[in-house]
This record gives sequence, C-alpha cells and structure tokens, in this order.
Amino acid sequence: MPDDGRVRCGWSVSSQLYRDYHDREWGRPVHGDDALFERMCLEAFQSGLSWITILRKRPAFREAFEGFVIERVAEFGDGRVERLLDNQGIVRNRAKIEACITNARVARELDIGLDELLWSFAPPPRRRPATLADVPAITPESTALAKELKRRGFRFVGPTTAYALMQATGMVDDHVTDCWVLP
Repeated sequence: MPDDGRVRCGWSVSSQLYRDYHDREWGRPVHGDDALFERMCLEAFQSGLSWITILRKRPAFREAFEGFVIERVAEFGDGRVERLLDNQGIVRNRAKIEACITNARVARELDIGLDELLWSFAPPPRRRPATLADVPAITPESTALAKELKRRGFRFVGPTTAYALMQATGMVDDHVTDCWVLP
C-alpha cells in the first residue's frame, strides 16, 4: 500500500480495504431507509468480530440480503434463513441473521422512516477527538438510540453497536483532529 502522505485515523492504515472505507465512507452522512438498514445490519453482524471481516464479506452480504432492501428482507422466511446459514460468503450466525430479518420487519412497520428515526438521535456537532483514545465506545445518544430501537422491537442494537452505526453513517464525526477527511 503506497504512502500518499495523507494523515488518517490510525485504525485505517493496516489494509487498503480499511483505507478505502475510511477515505470514502466512514463518517460521511448516509441517508435513506435501505442504506441505513444495511449499515445497521452490518454493524450487528460485526459484533464480536473485526470490521475487516465484514468489509471483505460485504459484497456477499449485499447479494444474500438482496441489497438490504427492507421490503425484500422483511419477507424472508425459514427456508431463506437456512440458505443463509449455508452461505459461506457471509457471517453464518443464526441469531444475527434472524435479527436482520426481524429488524427489516420492524423497520417496515415504523410510523416514521428509519432514516428519520436514527438521525433524530444524532448529537450536535462537536470537536473531533485528538486521538483514537479520545473516541468513546458509547455516548448518551447511542444509549438512548439503542433503548428506543429495542423498545420498538429491533434486535442486536446495543449502545456500542448504535454508536458504531452513528460513526459509520456520519451522525458523529470521530475522525481524529489531524485526519485529512473532512465531513
């Protein structure tokens, strides 16, 4: 991986896949119910694993979950779960697969869009952290978001996962102060 001289968040420098994700996606505002549903599902699948595992498998996830279109995933039944458990391209964890399907069903029935719901918990802009050590794992906003999602019936959405979702989708800007990426 050639050095381009740009300063990046430390977590992004170990592979080209991480670097590309950091430079092009992480922390950039994401909108749209299906796009946010995909990120929510992938964050849940990442729980207990390294994010690079999810990035490597993301194309297979997108194919297996039909582009994470909420309406489509909400219709997945038991047979589809079994086929997903046989799909070596994704993380084959029954609880996470079933949570993704359940979450699609809950998202489909929301009284407001998933985009509106999630973004309503975005905190006001704040200063970027000076170092990775200054980046929290949870915040009051992620705790409140997780609580509301659980209240509505979503699964695999604890405060840490909710905060990772907030970071990935630009609800918070946790690029370190000297990182070249601008919001």
